[in-house]
Parts: sequence; C-alpha cells; structure tokens
Amino acid sequence: MTPFIAILVAFHLIGMALIVGTFFAQLRSRDRFATEVMLVGAIIQIISGGLLAWQSFANGGGDHVKLAVHGVIGLVILGSTIAAQVQKAKHGRIRPWFHTAGGLAVVNLLIAVFWRQYS
Repeated sequence: MTPFIAILVAFHLIGMALIVGTFFAQLRSRDRFATEVMLVGAIIQIISGGLLAWQSFANGGGDHVKLAVHGVIGLVILGSTIAAQVQKAKHGRIRPWFHTAGGLAVVNLLIAVFWRQYS
C-alpha cells in the first residue's frame, strides 16, 4: 500500500467514524442533532471513496458493481445530510433525515465488510 492510498483509507475511515459515531451517539435524541458533523463525514467519504475508486481503476482493478453500490448509497447519505441541514435552518423535521443518513451509513459499512469477506 502506497502512502497516498494509506492516507486516503485513513480519511475514508475518519469520514465513516464521523457519520456512524455521531449517529450512534445521538440515536435516542429528540432534537439538536449534530448534522454538521455528519455532513463533514459524508463529504470526506465521497471524496476519499471517489479517489480510492479512481486509483483502483487506474491500476486495472476494482469491482465495478461494489463501487457503484457504495457510491450510490454514499450519495444518498450525502443528500440526506444536506436535507437535514436545510431542515435545521428552516427549523423543520431533522430526525428522519438524520436517521436515514446514519442507517444507510451502517448498511454501507456492513456491505463493505461482508462483500469483502465473501467475494
């Protein structure tokens, strides 16, 4: 693993921790969700994941289906965190968007673990 890839993987894991950690820490909260933290994590995930996919394809590898699944789920997570931020600014309902983003992040994490394990 080159240092560049190692740094990308570290950033990708940090982004995942920001989303999933925030989700589990505030799972039972009724209000005041830290959607900003999740938004930063989602942005980190999309950028680092895209760069990791690009690097994988550049080296002649990469599972196109797996990366497409992760990418689509990642974009939905990003969209959910953006929607939560918009609702927060309007003093609207944040909770459904927060739970959508966090739940899908956990699903994406499980897909990454089990797809790698059994493929």
